[in-house]
Amino acid sequence: MNYSVRQKKLAAKLREEGIEALLITHLPNIFYLCGFTGTAGVLLFGAGDRSPQLYFHTDGRYTQQAREQVKGAKVIITKNPAPAEACERVKKLGLKAVSFEADHLAYAGYKYLNQSLRGKVRLKPSSGLVEQLRLSKDADEIEQLRAAVLLGSSLFQTALSTIKPGVSENVVAGELELQARRAGAEKMSFDTIVASGLRSALPHGRASASAIPASGFIILDYGVILAGYCSDMTRTVHVGRTSRTHRKMYEAVRDAQLASIEAVRPGAEAGEVDKAGRQVLKKAGYGAYFTHSTGHGVGIEVHESPRLARGQIQKLSPGMIVTVEPGIYIPEEGGVRIEDMVLVTESGYEVLTPTTKDLIEL
Repeated sequence: MNYSVRQKKLAAKLREEGIEALLITHLPNIFYLCGFTGTAGVLLFGAGDRSPQLYFHTDGRYTQQAREQVKGAKVIITKNPAPAEACERVKKLGLKAVSFEADHLAYAGYKYLNQSLRGKVRLKPSSGLVEQLRLSKDADEIEQLRAAVLLGSSLFQTALSTIKPGVSENVVAGELELQARRAGAEKMSFDTIVASGLRSALPHGRASASAIPASGFIILDYGVILAGYCSDMTRTVHVGRTSRTHRKMYEAVRDAQLASIEAVRPGAEAGEVDKAGRQVLKKAGYGAYFTHSTGHGVGIEVHESPRLARGQIQKLSPGMIVTVEPGIYIPEEGGVRIEDMVLVTESGYEVLTPTTKDLIEL
């Protein structure tokens, strides 16, 4: 990963915004800027006149890890809490004001910083400065996300071979997660969703002790983290022979997903992608049963900007990677969702998820 380029871009952004320095506390942003993967640390990012100055503060648990991982920043191992030491650094640098990540810092954290600065330095809220850089993925990130997608997709067959009437959803999720680890995943991107039978009408039906029924839909929604980057995919399969009603539901969702994917292109507004699939479901008579947005960005975090939803005017640009995942959820009947990760290219889109979208009966 080219951390130097990222650091220079953020420094230029800070100078443009008139910000002397930014206290970065959100760990995914710290990872993005300097490569640290630990669970405690504060990055003081000074814009500088020409080149940025970075000071990474963490405690003794991460001495070796920080020195091996952190790129482009001075590593400071502290005995006191890292935020307090970062504030001491702010005062030593003679800064009049320092910005903080208002989207991520809890009020208690803000009070702590304020007390540490003792009123000598003004705290200024900022929003989305690093996230704006993370919107479009660079070549290294795209390569890593492709690898995560392929690893996740390779596990689909594991899930299919585990699904049997009477087997619990937890067993299916557990086998999938075990094989993910064996294949090299650091962990899952989120709690695995295995929602079978009537539970498939729950958009976020996390795997439970419920037994898979003899007939009905099963929504499988899962992702893996590989080298710090997430994947996310959903496929819906059917246990037993599919009824005419269920086949109609499935085909409507597949048609809606394809329509939304076709709407992905540079310059398109995020809301346009949502609208394309939503119109298909409305025409098929399922408009009231699509109860969430069409998708979201994916990268270091499984849910990033942009958000593909009604009214979203964020324009898509090359390098963005989004999910496209329309669904139908009918209480006492069941649900269907199909989700791919899609790369916005210079001329349109590329579907990264290779798994079949044909209706599978088990």
